[in-house]
Amino acid sequence: MKINELKSSLISRKKSKRRGRGAGSGLGKTSGRGVKGQKSRSGVSINGFEGGQMPLYRRLPKRGFKNPFKIKTQQVNFTILNNIIKKYKLNRDLIKESELFEKKILKKSKGNLKLLNVGNIDGPFNLEISFASKKAIEVLQSAGGKITITKK
Repeated sequence: MKINELKSSLISRKKSKRRGRGAGSGLGKTSGRGVKGQKSRSGVSINGFEGGQMPLYRRLPKRGFKNPFKIKTQQVNFTILNNIIKKYKLNRDLIKESELFEKKILKKSKGNLKLLNVGNIDGPFNLEISFASKKAIEVLQSAGGKITITKK
């Protein structure tokens, strides 16, 4: 027996119904769409229409709210900053937020940076950042560093 001698069963070779191929085909003339009306025309999709019944998307209650004026921020803490300084050998004299974005250390698309008081400081450093918590500012200044906040 060779592969070209194999016969298929009728189920696996069932042919699709060809619409609009004459009256004798069973799906001629209107091709199973009925007569007239919006649904018989081409290019019509009545999405969400339930025959006059209130559609599902209108039966369910509205939920949530997206604030278009929300300021996107990403959190940065002392642990993360220590790791970044070690890994990328940044100058501790002045670390700028824009510098972190330009060197692609952090992503600008995730929003501006906010410094939070998490972790310990390895040593004093000067920082220019968009936002910072009060406690984080106190800790950095007590360690001997300076912080400049660009946005308020």
